[in-house]
Amino acid sequence: MLMHTHWFTRSFVGAASVRRARVALVAAVFVTQVSCDRTVQPTEALPLLSPASTDATAGTWRMLVLTSADQIAVPAPAAVTSDAYRAELTALKNAQGNMTNAQRSSTAYWSAGGVLRWNEVMRALVARFNLPPAPKADGTYPVPDPENPFADPAYPFANPPYAARSYAYVAVAQYEALKAAWFWKYRYNRPAPAITDGAVRTTVAPTELPSYPSEEAVLSGVTAEMLKNLFPGAVEEITRRAAEQRDAALLSGRATASDIAAGLALGKAVAAVVLARAANDGIRSAAGSTALWQGMANAVRAQGEIAWESQESPKRPPMLPNFGRVAAWTLTPAQQEALTPPPPPSTSSAQMQAELATVKRTVQNLTREQMAIAYKWNDGAGTYTPPGHWNDIAAEFIAEARQSEVRAARTLALLNMAMHDAGVACWDTKFKYYNPRPAQLDPSIKTVIGLPNFPAYPSGHSTFSAAAATVLSSIFPAHSAQFTQWADEAGISRLYGGIHFPSDISGGKAHGIAIGQRVVSVSQGDGAQR
Repeated sequence: MLMHTHWFTRSFVGAASVRRARVALVAAVFVTQVSCDRTVQPTEALPLLSPASTDATAGTWRMLVLTSADQIAVPAPAAVTSDAYRAELTALKNAQGNMTNAQRSSTAYWSAGGVLRWNEVMRALVARFNLPPAPKADGTYPVPDPENPFADPAYPFANPPYAARSYAYVAVAQYEALKAAWFWKYRYNRPAPAITDGAVRTTVAPTELPSYPSEEAVLSGVTAEMLKNLFPGAVEEITRRAAEQRDAALLSGRATASDIAAGLALGKAVAAVVLARAANDGIRSAAGSTALWQGMANAVRAQGEIAWESQESPKRPPMLPNFGRVAAWTLTPAQQEALTPPPPPSTSSAQMQAELATVKRTVQNLTREQMAIAYKWNDGAGTYTPPGHWNDIAAEFIAEARQSEVRAARTLALLNMAMHDAGVACWDTKFKYYNPRPAQLDPSIKTVIGLPNFPAYPSGHSTFSAAAATVLSSIFPAHSAQFTQWADEAGISRLYGGIHFPSDISGGKAHGIAIGQRVVSVSQGDGAQR
């Protein structure tokens, strides 16, 4: 296996951020068949969660999928003066007195915040399953089967569109579940165990946030149900991690058994509602058919243009040509169509020849810095994909801002809704114009990174990144210039890699900004503005 790696460090404005800058490993993979199982490991020890605000009004924030925060009823808890509750406190203290080293380690891990920890876990799952199937002996490619996820090839193939959709569904489900949890927390106002009983030890400073239902249990329930649906081949690991989070909620002194039971039930119920949406969003037909993509190519050829073709041997079916018909979060089909970028330069035009020459000249004269940028943003097979890269970036700013669990969930929900919508709109555009890659028009161009198996225009990296930077800039405005710089760097990395024309990059950037602005507009007035 031919593989190059590049180490890079991200730093942030401000002394505290500089102290927390970390080194991340990004692999640039040059082959489409990878035999090893690579996962993303935690890259830093997150600080213990100490939210700047409890966001007490979060139960009134606007819902995205649920009809209201109280759509799913949570029964009233036993009074803190009841014998039943006192028995729970006794059991909690006994459990704390008999903690093992493994339990202490797990409790410390989850005490950094469930939203960020689950996002970390999910990025690892995406990387593990982001492996395209190898061809069979007859030159055809097998299709991952959700009904048999342990077969070869494993299900899913977590490519960028699938990953973007997955990140969005998990983040939205977490956000909905936590808003509902906050509603019931402040409806019942049961104090945290450590406030009720001073003998209960805590791993974090007690806050005024009510403990019933447990936000940790809500997250374990909603996230596990979503991930088991999206990554059925990892059910055992997902189930184990969810149980660890609930155990950590108890052993950390933040919740009693009844807090956890109520939270788990609520989280699972919310997941069922969100999964009902997912079951009917069009993903089942995203792979299309031979007749579909041949028809797309023929339509382009009928206009006198050169249509994209797979450069793999044997030729691989294009990646999810019908993903552009998957339901978006903030765009109707008409709105999506209205945002479609103008056509790319004609393949017979002087502009296309000039851009082709630019790509060739750039690749032939790469500096070490440009090569490093190409590798840094490659996000190819075996990685957490471009949407995962932006989740990794966002996680640092969420931790730096000390966002509460519900506000962190909002940040990731908006970010990933934008990238999902960007993926849908970008793929719709790619397969509308069916534009070839530079190496197809000039086989002498040697790409620096892997050549994606789908049309070029517009650049997915540019579209994803511009949408992400636009949303993150609205949430962390002091860092807007940094987000924009990273998005531009992600875009130009594809020119340095030799896989995109300049017009692909500029078209994707404009497209992504427009989609990001749409998500920001939808988010305004949701009640979470401070």
